[in-house]
Amino acid sequence: MLVLAGCSDSGDRLTATVRSFADALSRGDAAAAAALTTDEAAATETLGDLFASLGTDVRVDVGTVEETDGAASFGLDTTWRFGPEKRNEWRYSTDGTAAADGDDWKIQWNPATVAPGLDEGPLSYSTLVPQPAARVLDRTGAELLTQHVVTLVEVAPGADLNAVAALVNPIAPGITAESLARDMDAAAGKPVTAITLRQDDLAPIESQLSALPNVTLNPQLRLLSTDRALASPTLSGLSDLWQQRTDAAGGWAVTTQTTAGAKRVGGQDAEPVGDIASTLDIGMQRAAEDALAPLPTPAAIVAIQPSTGNLLAVAQNAPADAQGPIALTGLYPPGSTFKTVTVSAALQSGQVTPDSVVACPGTENIEGRQIPNDDNFDLGQVPLHTAFARSCNTTMGRLAVNLPPDGLTKAAAQLGLGIDYTAPGMTTVTGSVPVADTAALRVEEGIGQGEVTASPFGMALVAATLANGSAPAPTIVEGEPAVADRTPEPLPGAVDEQVRAMMRETVTGGTATQLQDIPGLLGKTGTAEYIDDQHAHGWFVGIRGDLALAVFVSDAGSSVPAVDAAGGFLRAAG
Repeated sequence: MLVLAGCSDSGDRLTATVRSFADALSRGDAAAAAALTTDEAAATETLGDLFASLGTDVRVDVGTVEETDGAASFGLDTTWRFGPEKRNEWRYSTDGTAAADGDDWKIQWNPATVAPGLDEGPLSYSTLVPQPAARVLDRTGAELLTQHVVTLVEVAPGADLNAVAALVNPIAPGITAESLARDMDAAAGKPVTAITLRQDDLAPIESQLSALPNVTLNPQLRLLSTDRALASPTLSGLSDLWQQRTDAAGGWAVTTQTTAGAKRVGGQDAEPVGDIASTLDIGMQRAAEDALAPLPTPAAIVAIQPSTGNLLAVAQNAPADAQGPIALTGLYPPGSTFKTVTVSAALQSGQVTPDSVVACPGTENIEGRQIPNDDNFDLGQVPLHTAFARSCNTTMGRLAVNLPPDGLTKAAAQLGLGIDYTAPGMTTVTGSVPVADTAALRVEEGIGQGEVTASPFGMALVAATLANGSAPAPTIVEGEPAVADRTPEPLPGAVDEQVRAMMRETVTGGTATQLQDIPGLLGKTGTAEYIDDQHAHGWFVGIRGDLALAVFVSDAGSSVPAVDAAGGFLRAAG
């Protein structure tokens, strides 16, 4: 609101001057605002520095304007916006005066007219982080992710690359003088970050690096795994959640740098922020990563507690980490592990029972698709539970043909596969089981090939659902379960028990007998061909008590590496 006392032509010109000054400030136009003042040079410098520091997201409104006997005063109401989504607002009101300049008016230059504290020194904006910083804990309360000081080793043109490489190569063998030179060439004359070091890695070489010309050490705060061996992109969701909550609780300050030191003139204190209690188990996480470490191709293990849906371990090896969080979002043909879905659908359709005698020829042409068993093994006529335990492709392909087009799609959804889940702390994809409109496609899908895809997370959820009797809500932050995009039909009673019995036989007398030393283990192996049928992924899904897991090994050639990794994990996890 603008109120003018003593209206006249002079008053109109005064009002126009004050409005022009406010408008120029609102545009972040230092030169235009300064030109309206009594000290253009000083105002230009001060306002230029102000906008460079605080930005130009500012609105200045004119309040009361008064003129009395050649003197004038006015008020300004100002709002600055800062930070993410410009949600931090600094609001204040200031007063100023104007001096007659012939028939016109000039703003009497006083930095305090523009912002509180500006007359005492330059202003700056900074964020205030919650103290103490939140931690991400595992389910036992042990620290999983905590804030650490890391140091960026920044190398500028002219630096001795041989000397830099000699110091950091023992920590990161991939860094050489040649690799640094390539990075420098790609940066076209700009500095590059050679490596980011934790404090314990930096300490032995800090003085040598600091002494090198054109090498700068830039410390920063980052959230890192307390055990560096557990560093993995699978933890990125928890890191993102930590950052979101830290940002939401963060404060901010506008300070002026006075001759006596920094003085806060505006802002908001940071709020306390609580630790994030994850469901992960550090011991299981280490056991899973150790089981995967020797494998040369990307591999992942996901372990879920069926009774709660809590994720206990989400592990990958280094080749998988290079591809991102494939344990949670990578989609692959699930191969014979999908037979848990196929047999569930067949049992529900009423076409078979676990004891029904079915054919398991070594190879069979089913609806124009030649389906072989592994090495063309032939069991002849056997009970369904035996065909499942021995992983008869021909049996499952024939069962799938007799299902309705959406039979596998619905059965998969009952087990959590094809459902999208949204949960704090993780981004996941379970998989996709399209409606099979042709018999040939149903044959392919029945053995986990064709258009069926699943993530390791998705297949772990299938195992957890079979163990629990219904799909649990996946959870990685205690007390904050996932929300499903839809609710499928419930799994009929007894079906889960029947499939579990077949999975037990898979371990005691089927394709996973190398795991029969693990008490009470249920399982299903899987080999999934891809590309040109000359390559195959390896899978294993299992249940042991209140633990369900899926193991995936890319381009493994068979299920053996996945089964071995599952055994290594389960024996170590206890």
